[in-house]
Amino acid sequence: MPLERLARSVLFGDLELTGLTYQHGINRLACLKTTSFEVCPRCATKASAVYDKRVVKVSDAPLRGRKVVLEITKRRFSCPACRKVFTEPVEGVAKGQRTTRRLRREILWACERFTDLKSVRKHVGCSTSTLYRVYYEQLELQSRMRRYPWPEKIGIDEHRFKKNPEHGRMDFVTVVADHKAKRLFEVVEGRSKDDLSAGLLAIPGRENVRWATIDLSTTYRSFVTSFFPNARIVADHFHVVRLLHPVINRKRKEITGDDRKNPIRKLLLSSATRLDFFKRSAIHRWLADHPEMRELYHAKEALHGFYRIKGVARAAKALTKMTDRFGRSTAPEIRALRRTLLSWRREILAYFETGLSNGRVEGFNGKAKLVRMRAYGYRSFKNYRLRLLNACA
Repeated sequence: MPLERLARSVLFGDLELTGLTYQHGINRLACLKTTSFEVCPRCATKASAVYDKRVVKVSDAPLRGRKVVLEITKRRFSCPACRKVFTEPVEGVAKGQRTTRRLRREILWACERFTDLKSVRKHVGCSTSTLYRVYYEQLELQSRMRRYPWPEKIGIDEHRFKKNPEHGRMDFVTVVADHKAKRLFEVVEGRSKDDLSAGLLAIPGRENVRWATIDLSTTYRSFVTSFFPNARIVADHFHVVRLLHPVINRKRKEITGDDRKNPIRKLLLSSATRLDFFKRSAIHRWLADHPEMRELYHAKEALHGFYRIKGVARAAKALTKMTDRFGRSTAPEIRALRRTLLSWRREILAYFETGLSNGRVEGFNGKAKLVRMRAYGYRSFKNYRLRLLNACA
């Protein structure tokens, strides 16, 4: 009875337990199949004539902290039709493998649970090379199971991947997020139009995409326009609001020097609506002595106020008035800002129709940084893509 209960809980399909031994911390289960015939994989003919037998050792998932090895007596059948000899298959063990599918899933679970490789090796009792191979194989299977056609709303952004030793520059990867499912959809190596087209061409349903959020990148705008026939672009409002931040920082350094502890540094970049009365008064007193900085600051506050407007029609009128006012400015930075706003006018106003932003995509970029830090960097983009898709599923 104990052996029967163990067989029902551990063995697969038609396997029958014939013996159990425990040696050197390993549970060895002797078993064999009980079927009377097998089907030839070449011609699909029933074969019942046994050619010979052989014992195959297959590692299984640990049981109560002990390693389990299945010693399966496999029969080789002779096909009466094609005269070929074939080995009977075993449920739960893929052809040519010496590990069960249950153990391979256990490796995936252990790699996600434990923080160091030594603990994973101790838990499953496998070598390092086997762990790496099986882990990324399981991640690939998980990725295939989660695939689906293009969604209606997507977000596109890039982040750094690794430094290229040949060219001495950073390599980038592009991430695509599904806004509705709140998950990472795909990861592509590179950020050029050709890289994106080659990496995303195999995914069906490009006509499904109706909205795509991007930062103020002309490359991404050109890619979305040509790749998704029915998509409209939404410019991320965070990148629009911070267009003047580098200019304000540079001008402030000319006045105060590169003093990061200076409280005016953060006050100038913060929205006035988030500051109390005394901080706003301090900013205005400081700006009174610097008229050029005052003009840049008020232009920045105009952008913040623009995104507090409700409704597309009101936003369109406000954007027209704001760009006309910027056009009368003598500061070259504000006139350059005006040209950018006019170039992205349609995409900026699309935000007021949908309320979409790239905030979720930026969150995935932050998680990607944690994935790279935990692994101390990646050399293989294929492995990095699988890890990131699994972490942001």
